[in-house]
Amino acid sequence: MVIKLSPLKPVYYEGGERAVLLLHSFTSSPNDMKPLGRYLQDNHYSCYAPILSGHSLPAEKLLTYGPADWWQDVRDAYRLLQDKGFEKIAVVGISFGGVLALKMGQDLQVNGIVTLSVPMHKETDSLQKRLFYYANRYKQIEGKEEKQIRSEIEALRHLPVDSLTEFEQFVNQTRDNLAQIDSPICILYGELDASLYKESANEIFNRVASDQKSVKGFAQSKHLMTLGQDMNEINEDVLGFLNELTW
Repeated sequence: MVIKLSPLKPVYYEGGERAVLLLHSFTSSPNDMKPLGRYLQDNHYSCYAPILSGHSLPAEKLLTYGPADWWQDVRDAYRLLQDKGFEKIAVVGISFGGVLALKMGQDLQVNGIVTLSVPMHKETDSLQKRLFYYANRYKQIEGKEEKQIRSEIEALRHLPVDSLTEFEQFVNQTRDNLAQIDSPICILYGELDASLYKESANEIFNRVASDQKSVKGFAQSKHLMTLGQDMNEINEDVLGFLNELTW
């Protein structure tokens, strides 16, 4: 029996007068950020984690959205926090969420930026592999038979991938404008992740114009750092960085 999965929703943790926007990764959801959000809430921060358009939906629908939609989602989330009365907003983003956080540092007023596992180089082919993995997993959870899954994945391979090409371009444009960032920034990566993420972390550190900046690797962390073995130390480091900001 095929199960129809319900789309996930944004999460908001009300904890105090300081606001933090939490941005999840490509093909994922706010679940990436929930433990961090709860931890920050317990330490008197209010956190909002939007869900980027198309995420938690079938891959076929996710492909109909792209970086322009996800950037608009971020702007809408930023405005939502402003409408709640928050005058200063910090942002924490993981993977593609971290790219969006960097974009915020270029285009919007942010009080501080934390990036985790952020790629500064991403090719369409690797994005397709990520999408196929997501599609396969989603269809398994729906309860579809393996034959049907293979057929649907094959059909997915023939769909236009304009949004993935735009994704690559968005990452490149954000990288090219790193010097526009002057907000305090904390850059984190996992030592067990692919080498490009350490390289990207150092590139961000070297190119941003921020006076207050740091970069740190975590020995036991793979890509999804916010849910990994170093989670508690990462939570503490993020809180320490946020506490040092001028609110």
